[in-house]
Amino acid sequence: MDERYSRQILFSKIGKDGQAKIRQKHVLLVGAGALGSANAEMLTRAGVGKLTIVDRDYVEESNLQRQQLYTEEDVTEKLPKAEAAKKHLLAINKDVEVQAVVMDGTAAELESLLTDVDLIIDATDNFETRMVINDLSQKWDIPWIYGACVGSVGMSFTIIPRRTPCLSCLLQTVPIQGMTCDTGGIIGPAVQMVVAHQSAEALKILSGNLEAIRTSFVSFDVWENQFHSFKVSKMKKESCLSCGTEREYPFLKIENATKTAVLCGRDTVQVRPSAPIELNLEKLAEDAEKFGCKVKRNPFLVSLEMKGERMVVFPDGRALIHGTKDTTHAKSIYQRIVGA
Repeated sequence: MDERYSRQILFSKIGKDGQAKIRQKHVLLVGAGALGSANAEMLTRAGVGKLTIVDRDYVEESNLQRQQLYTEEDVTEKLPKAEAAKKHLLAINKDVEVQAVVMDGTAAELESLLTDVDLIIDATDNFETRMVINDLSQKWDIPWIYGACVGSVGMSFTIIPRRTPCLSCLLQTVPIQGMTCDTGGIIGPAVQMVVAHQSAEALKILSGNLEAIRTSFVSFDVWENQFHSFKVSKMKKESCLSCGTEREYPFLKIENATKTAVLCGRDTVQVRPSAPIELNLEKLAEDAEKFGCKVKRNPFLVSLEMKGERMVVFPDGRALIHGTKDTTHAKSIYQRIVGA
């Protein structure tokens, strides 16, 4: 086993002791898209003990330009990203325990996965989920690494509960809002640069080198050759409701969670059921065919097409309505097909 990680062990800051620590750690990776798939591969090759991957989406052709784990076969099979990532990661390193969780990253669902987690890595595409991660990090005293990119721009910051400002502290000062790939597309090098920052910080935390953690917020543009580093240590606020002296964890409250969301960079709306359900996908597929829908299914989802509209339904009742950004229209399609 030492031979596999010999070059990493030869790096004196990690060494045998650090490698042994990495092998004992559990990382929760929220999102399995561009940032998520690259971080997952790095952690798997580095020999992390356990990797739990949470993602709500499935692999599409437009993902292949920048989401490095996936293949055309994954697109054809319409595999959920978490499951496709698990398949490829186990082919890279079978000694890493990989758990694939196909679900939306709501507060309750993410919190249910936090037992024995040592680090959370943000690879999401929306701020609602990031703020949930931020509150869970503070509540459970688990470090997390923020990352975002769009166009040729990327950003990253490492948050250590009780030591650094949290994301809520920074929102009023650091220019991190408005980061979505819905504006201006994205190029692969920006993704890889963010991942380089995130994965380096992850190795520091997992190997026990907390003194090496970067304390600044970094922002860069790989096309315009710009790099900025913001000192943020003084931005920690005692009045912060997420990490301050009187915490309320506002983003863990159910009233702050949405039931619909427009997905980043796509004419797609996600709809969640108002209460937890468990669908029989086989029966749903059979019923849809009777109503004239064109149906494709695998063990993880059902894809339905009717009158130019397409909908993908998951066992937990969650659905992606393609071809629209109108949440009201998406809800009507959902209720017509699923009825929840």
